Amino acid sequence: MKNPKILILDIETSPIEAYVWGLWDNNVALNQIKKDWQIISWAAKWLGQKKVYQMDQGHDTESTILVTLRRLLNEADIVVTQNGKKFDIPKIYARFILNDIKQPSSFQQIDTRKLAKKVFGFTSNSLEYMSEQLCTKYKKLKHKKFPGMELWTECLKGNRAAWKEMRRYNKWDVLTTEELYNKLAPWDTSVNFNVYYGDKDAKCSCGCTEFKKNGYCYTAAGKYQRFYCKNCWAELRSRQNLNKNKKMLVPVKK
Repeated sequence: MKNPKILILDIETSPIEAYVWGLWDNNVALNQIKKDWQIISWAAKWLGQKKVYQMDQGHDTESTILVTLRRLLNEADIVVTQNGKKFDIPKIYARFILNDIKQPSSFQQIDTRKLAKKVFGFTSNSLEYMSEQLCTKYKKLKHKKFPGMELWTECLKGNRAAWKEMRRYNKWDVLTTEELYNKLAPWDTSVNFNVYYGDKDAKCSCGCTEFKKNGYCYTAAGKYQRFYCKNCWAELRSRQNLNKNKKMLVPVKK
């Protein structure tokens, strides 16, 4: 039996340093950039395991931390992020190619922000809001000693206390994202977890193998037995069409 390896991931990037003429309505040209952005810290953990991995430029170069990050991504079947489809993964890939680092093996992505936006009507889909409302153990941290942008600027100055807070902040985001994902997972239909298992038992995304019949699901192609998971109440359906031996007509789309 092979369980899917699910990696929870979060990165932190440095700001772009540029010469600007004013505080508002800046259209920064390429020749105004003083220093481009980099990935200055990342944190990750395997779903359900205790250890949180973390590396940053307070201890190593960007190239070194990216090589280690690639190794983790290369092992992952699924990567879970908060806004990772738009931010974390494209940013990682950009720094990979700029540092001549080979792309990792392919993996499926689950983005808790996109999932929330697709399924729910929350007041906000931010990690801060959703963790405050849904998480009981890990809620998104506030910056204490270095509020807001100051945390990043102090890290870039080499402030050890700032780097210590950055590491804690980055790791905590991963723990928060994991707890949030576990809360949202029963509502997610983007990944069929059964394809990762080698046995004949059906499994839910939570790992449960106990289901109860819950009526039928109807599509344009047929009728299917519907179930719910006894552990997390996620809804699943059989792939067997109960009408497969019956003559059926379907409407023609115009």
